[in-house]
Amino acid sequence: MSRLKGKYALITGGTSGIGLETARQFIAEGATVAITGRSQSGLDAAGKALGDVLLLRSDAGDIRQQQALAQQLTSHWPRLDVLYINAGDVTHLPLQQWDELSYQRLMDINLKGPFFLIQALLPLLANPASIILCGSVSAHIGLPLSSVYAASKAGLLSLARTLSGELHPRVFGSMA
Repeated sequence: MSRLKGKYALITGGTSGIGLETARQFIAEGATVAITGRSQSGLDAAGKALGDVLLLRSDAGDIRQQQALAQQLTSHWPRLDVLYINAGDVTHLPLQQWDELSYQRLMDINLKGPFFLIQALLPLLANPASIILCGSVSAHIGLPLSSVYAASKAGLLSLARTLSGELHPRVFGSMA
């Protein structure tokens, strides 16, 4: 299949799970793919599994690293057709066990990082481009132990809705 032939796609959190399988499918569909991950060993393993893929080490919760990621992509590619934001922290804890540092880290990865990565990549985004934000059912229903995670995913859902209007018609957004 070649539905994505000639397209450039970045998948954050692409070293395992949904991100790795998305990268595998995008490559099978003909896309030129880059993935991010926090650990070099995870990136190396994903690179072996995927083959021809650009590996970029980046922490999704670190704004400076998100800006550097955008600069790296600009030096490798002429444009970005698909941005799939998959990197995330899925920590679930009882309310009384959360501390400020843990709360902030999860929000940095799940909400602040995606916002600033999209902002940093705007100059590289094709016209038209697609932005896909990996959501969760937790944004819609209250599951025990998911207070902080659910709040971050509800914020991401709201961001997707807002950017769909703000960036239209240049960018098509969706929640996955």
